[in-house]
Amino acid sequence: MAVKEGKGISPEQLAASGTEHGHQAALFCWAADPNVRAALPELQWLFAIPNGGLRNPVTANRLKATGVKKGVMDICLLVRRVEYAALWIELKRPKSVSPTGKKRQAGKVSEDQQPWLDQARACGHGAVSCVGWEAARDMIIQYLNYGQNK
Repeated sequence: MAVKEGKGISPEQLAASGTEHGHQAALFCWAADPNVRAALPELQWLFAIPNGGLRNPVTANRLKATGVKKGVMDICLLVRRVEYAALWIELKRPKSVSPTGKKRQAGKVSEDQQPWLDQARACGHGAVSCVGWEAARDMIIQYLNYGQNK
């Protein structure tokens, strides 16, 4: 959802939960904004891979049967830039405080995720871990500007 004339919800509001989900929703909210899309039309090729998250056993088994794999990155931007075939992002939540006052550490790349990042790089893709939606946004902008004469 993009913010339009004071209506809707902002990326900052979505990220306020401090969760990885909230930060990913914030990133896609930013990417859906018509002004951002006008400046960066390649964002039409930005998508999420729903590999993570807690699920009931039936749903987990169905997803596994259809090829869902533990550790695959959260986000892909299917746009070539110079030597990179695409950009893959593993998004992590930043350090925060929960609404109940509990301190939450920043997310870290897991043992299951690191080989996927390494393999993407070995195959000529950009592959990064970003802490927070703003870092992911900045990386996407940097990537889209890479090698461009703007």
